[in-house]
Amino acid sequence: MKRLLMLAVLMLGVVTLVGCVERRFVINSEPAGALVLKNGEPIGTAPADDHFTYYGDYHFTLIKDGYETLHVTQHVPAPWYQYFPLDFFFEVLFPWRIEDVRRYTYQMQPVQAARPDELLNRAAVLRERGRSIPTAQETTNAPAQPGPVFPILNPRRAVSQ
Repeated sequence: MKRLLMLAVLMLGVVTLVGCVERRFVINSEPAGALVLKNGEPIGTAPADDHFTYYGDYHFTLIKDGYETLHVTQHVPAPWYQYFPLDFFFEVLFPWRIEDVRRYTYQMQPVQAARPDELLNRAAVLRERGRSIPTAQETTNAPAQPGPVFPILNPRRAVSQ
């Protein structure tokens, strides 16, 4: 009975000393206050703080009025204690909590005003493309193209005429 009690106390001690790795990153922008999206999901305005579960590539999008939208693919490398076989020890058995915080700062560029002559050239190109699109009258006079023929997969459901 004494051994069983000692074993239970030992197990309780081991369970309370279980380690943990907390992974998070902080995304800053210059200028501050940009909306930050991680893999297409909003996480807040810069400086934005969010947790992550795996090391590897993350796609960040930063959006701010008056600045060009910034798309970044950020590689988050694993630290030395996250490689096999050390990862099991530090994730499960290590008695203290490890906090892995990655900080990334991205410089945003102001929106460049387009030159008037450049806008006129782009408008002329679009106008010519629009003129090459056939009108509704031209498309109704065209001969009908036969559609695709699909086989009947279930002959019992076929309707006979």
